[in-house]
Amino acid sequence: QVQLVESGGGLVQPGGSLRLSCEASSRIVGIYTMGWYRQAPGKQRELVAVITGGGSTNYADSVNGRFTISRDSAETKTTVYLQMNSLKSEDTAVYYCTIQIESYNSWGQGTQVTVSS
Repeated sequence: QVQLVESGGGLVQPGGSLRLSCEASSRIVGIYTMGWYRQAPGKQRELVAVITGGGSTNYADSVNGRFTISRDSAETKTTVYLQMNSLKSEDTAVYYCTIQIESYNSWGQGTQVTVSS
């Protein structure tokens, strides 16, 4: 069982930047997909960005060119980052980290990102 802990959310002005972190409770190897979804009030949860064990990435059109997902695999843990630049009010949402390993799926508790002046 993999537990995910997110951090890095907060309040930022439009045009600003934030970096989210998602730390897995163990080092993840092999075939997997790890990344970020978000859910704004009254809307469905949507994909933001994901990265595979092989390093391939996929971004939502709305964040492509502004957000960058990356991964750090240390000896005992794997951490995924989401660097968010040029933030807009429409990026306001709860951001959830997730991991998919074959049929296994786990979610973090979520971290709030608010973009407002």
